[in-house]
Amino acid sequence: MGFENWDEVRTAYHVARLGTVSGAAEVLGVHHATVIRHIDALEKRLGTRLFQRHARGYTPTEAGRDLLAVAQATEDQFNQLASRLRGQGDAVSGELVVTSIAGISALLTPVFLAFQAEHPGVTIRYLTDTRLFRLEYGEAHVAIRAGATPEEPDNVVQPLSRLRPGLYATRAYVAAHGLPAGPEDFAGHHFVGVDGDVTRAPFHRWLRARVAPEAFSYVTSDSVAMEDAVRAGAGIGFLSVHEAERNPDLVAIMPPQPEWEAPLWLVTHVDLHRTPKVQAFLAHIKAAARDWS
Repeated sequence: MGFENWDEVRTAYHVARLGTVSGAAEVLGVHHATVIRHIDALEKRLGTRLFQRHARGYTPTEAGRDLLAVAQATEDQFNQLASRLRGQGDAVSGELVVTSIAGISALLTPVFLAFQAEHPGVTIRYLTDTRLFRLEYGEAHVAIRAGATPEEPDNVVQPLSRLRPGLYATRAYVAAHGLPAGPEDFAGHHFVGVDGDVTRAPFHRWLRARVAPEAFSYVTSDSVAMEDAVRAGAGIGFLSVHEAERNPDLVAIMPPQPEWEAPLWLVTHVDLHRTPKVQAFLAHIKAAARDWS
């Protein structure tokens, strides 16, 4: 398979990345029938299924994920070549896909906007999910992860910062229920918590070890919804110190404890780590993270 088939590979890349024929057609500026024709021709040429078709879209097979990894790196390399040929050197442009744990968008959004101000040709795609996005399959350029050091092979892992959560409630909640002096005074209070995978966070484990299950009057599987509930006065719960200190309606129930903190990591795949776009963003977010604590 040679260079003349790049259009088909690029089409498959966008279908794998976006999950739908219509999404790929819109990005590529072609009719959806062209997308289907490219996929069918590529599968026939390779002699294997690249996608599982279903009612909601196209899901890459193992072969499709392998193709996605190659196409992601190739797409970025073509973009760099085009920039050099246009005399723009290592211009930073095109799509930058960043994934992170849920709940830190308040930290990241200003970082993204400032990066775009420096590099107007960049489009940000910011993805959050409870699952780990697979960088080796080109699902993202940069991942921001919390907790234990990521250990997947072929990834470059760098420390970024530390998540510093604090325990907060609204002024209205404190006026109605009082201010507990500490864990020994938690009885009779209402708490906001999370269930599911998010409970692996050290601060959630700490709270569950000290609060009876029935005291969690508001429980959600989404960390952003948990923070919304705390801000709405549903009870006592965790918020990032960075955000809570900017909200005059919140009262600190306990100051941040070192045992609540979790390290944040920057993770990139070795194939894309040295590209100008990724390097520019890594430098930018590291500089921004110095102010987070």
